[in-house]
Amino acid sequence: MSALWASLIWLIGNGAGGIFASGASILFGWPGATLFYFVAGCWLFVEPEKFRKYFSTFTLRLLSAVFLIAIIFQSLPDAGFWHGGNQNALTVMTKEMATIAQPHALSWIVRHGGVLSGRLGGGFNLIVIFWLFVTGVGLWLATQRRWNWPVYSLVIGCLIFWVIAEDTAVFGGIATDFNSLLPIAVLGFCAAPRFQNAPALKGRLRVELTNGIGSVLATFATAMIATSIISMFVATTISATENTFYLAGNGSPSPLNTKAPTFTLTDQFNKSYTLGEHKGRVTLITFLDPVCWTDCPLLANQVAQVRSQLARDAKIDIVAVAANPYHETLGNVRHFIAIHDIEHVKNFYFVTGTRAKTSKVWAEYGIGVTATPTDAMSIHDDYMYIVSSSGKLKWIIPDDPPDEKSLNISTVAELKTLLATQGIH
Repeated sequence: MSALWASLIWLIGNGAGGIFASGASILFGWPGATLFYFVAGCWLFVEPEKFRKYFSTFTLRLLSAVFLIAIIFQSLPDAGFWHGGNQNALTVMTKEMATIAQPHALSWIVRHGGVLSGRLGGGFNLIVIFWLFVTGVGLWLATQRRWNWPVYSLVIGCLIFWVIAEDTAVFGGIATDFNSLLPIAVLGFCAAPRFQNAPALKGRLRVELTNGIGSVLATFATAMIATSIISMFVATTISATENTFYLAGNGSPSPLNTKAPTFTLTDQFNKSYTLGEHKGRVTLITFLDPVCWTDCPLLANQVAQVRSQLARDAKIDIVAVAANPYHETLGNVRHFIAIHDIEHVKNFYFVTGTRAKTSKVWAEYGIGVTATPTDAMSIHDDYMYIVSSSGKLKWIIPDDPPDEKSLNISTVAELKTLLATQGIH
């Protein structure tokens, strides 16, 4: 039952672990945790003698094959691991994960792991590939030569990357499983050659299906599996679920077709910026407190993700208006951009000005801002706005950013859908 359930989740719920997806990487969950739950479940059917004889060899060689295939995906240019700086795939992922609420020590490790990857660029990817190759070959030969070091290499490497590249898969996403690296580590450790001839543990579970209660439980489990198959089929073939979490948390954006209130403020480059000054461009507007450490970094991350998923030559300006009357200097703005690493976002303008000027913009766009001189940060409404290339306000978008990474991905999907209505892809 365990193996059957895991196989269904892997095939339907996980899309076969994205084994053929562009940019697949073992660091980011390929080939899917439930594949290894399936493997573990299958061994429950095996007789003890056959288990002792075949488990170690089969499991370690399966993991060896996974590692050697992973080298191919890790080496492909479109995976993004050969890039340096902010374009490195691991750097991008860790920056996103580090914004999620979690223990500071873990966030620090994740963030600095991404920084190291960006600095080394292709060099870091060579380290990963070398680890995959040495460990993969070692695992294949381990049972023949009674080697335990490949298993230790497997476990230690998986745990390191489980933290750095997957943020333990607990604080990000919706925590439906621990992602693939932890099950790989556990499965590999259990298959270590040093355990191959170890005596079996005493005691066995009683046969569960020899009484009425067991039969009822088995029938219930079968019904649950059948229900889940139908539900997953409907969800994956009928429902458009990409923006479901956004809509559930914020409601629907409001369409408009009125002239957008214009403004002229100063951007982070100490240059004047006027809304609509770049002819032919659509504008995505948000409001950020330069000293905020809660919602605003998440909002900034959302617009950075949106821009990274659009065509490089997409005709769009992304404008953030400073939303704190006591922390609106260019120094504040530049500090926010630096610590949240959004200076690479193309055509991004973080604009500010005198309190009179910014207050006027807040009022015209319906943004309530509350702050006193002693407050660490302001309290303000979280909305985004899409202004057409002709200067018309087309969408008002409520956006209360959640901490969960997967839910922010849903918001990014919704923003891309709305931008598409203005011809931005």
